Amino acid sequence: MAAPLCSVTALKHQEGAGTEGRPYRTGEAFVHSTRIGDRGPIMKSSLLYDKARTSTDLSRSTTPRRYSPRRGLSIPAISVLDSSGLIIEEEQRRVFRYIAQQGHGADIIFGGGTTGEWNRISNNERQRLIQIQTNEIDRINRDNSTLGLQPVESWVGVTAFTPAETLSNLECALEARADAAVIAPLSIRSLGDVVSFFQRDVCDLFDHRGRTIPIFLYDNADIAADPRSSHIHTRDVKRLSRLPFVYGIKVSASPRVLGNYTKGAGHFKDKGEFGIYVGNAMLIFHLFKLEDGLFGRVREYWNRYLLHNELPIGVVAGPANVLPREWQRAWRACYAGDEDLMAIYKTAFDGFGSACRFAQKGKQVDKMIACLKLALKLEGVINSDLVAEGTEALNAAQRDEFAKSYRLIRQELSRATDGVWSSVP
Repeated sequence: MAAPLCSVTALKHQEGAGTEGRPYRTGEAFVHSTRIGDRGPIMKSSLLYDKARTSTDLSRSTTPRRYSPRRGLSIPAISVLDSSGLIIEEEQRRVFRYIAQQGHGADIIFGGGTTGEWNRISNNERQRLIQIQTNEIDRINRDNSTLGLQPVESWVGVTAFTPAETLSNLECALEARADAAVIAPLSIRSLGDVVSFFQRDVCDLFDHRGRTIPIFLYDNADIAADPRSSHIHTRDVKRLSRLPFVYGIKVSASPRVLGNYTKGAGHFKDKGEFGIYVGNAMLIFHLFKLEDGLFGRVREYWNRYLLHNELPIGVVAGPANVLPREWQRAWRACYAGDEDLMAIYKTAFDGFGSACRFAQKGKQVDKMIACLKLALKLEGVINSDLVAEGTEALNAAQRDEFAKSYRLIRQELSRATDGVWSSVP
């Protein structure tokens, strides 16, 4: 079995661009530079996390500040794979740049999630993806800083099938200077007690490394190792929110479950310190809708009751891999209550979701990941639209059907919205 890319003492890089303008050599230790334009050292504190900073930030101050969960659009990036299930680095970098859209796309890029097929690639490739992602987003942020744009946050999925591999991936994220790590505890086999894993194993790792990064929980019933435990218990979220490095949760569930987590975390976090991110992306059109009439007002207040008067601070949208500017504008429209724009985007995104479902053997099969990759290939962003073994692939007829539907959706959005919010390769 191949040796892990990240170890306790150093992060081992594959071939790729380095911060000094030369390629990393396989097996070379990654040494963090403190010169302007690089990230600089993280403050050694278990309570404070010094966020990744642009060159402008570094020139001003080195004073640490408490991390605050980023608001906005989180895009869970697809993984570009070859026929052996290995990441194609150059094309993966192009995906990150495409979904960033020069400051008009993702606020957060989340790699190594379900959309990125984390559970279908090797752990070696998961760690390699962490390195590629953090390095490329550093480059993107350096470009953004020259234009006066906000930096994109780099969140990396570190979940693996075993606790040991998950901790190894978390250490890799620390070394790679990711802005945050995302862990789906219910997807880790034989984990035992979820709270103990974070209180002891994760805390021990941070204590030995002398620094920490924010952690976000990931709750998705579709990837739970035990179908009988489809969601993290509210009491566990309540206890985990006491940890200084746990800053939020991404939830693919109903408003009631979202509200339970908000209420649980509210006992130990100040307002805004624990972020709730909607995993069922289309739910934002429902949660942020301003209702009219008596029954509409009743529905609106009921939603607020379920959410304990705390709206989500962000949305995690897989389809935004293909339509990053459009999803960014939709998120802003929802947050502002712009009902006309909300209706336009909801119709288009509903159509995109329908285009990714196909009748197969008498039932509807969702092939979202395969469709996202095909759409990116049609846009000229990637050349390989291969999916990992175990992911539903498209047959020839389905590829043609989706391509036609996708072109129509693009045309309709271009006609109905401002051109500045049309994604460009």
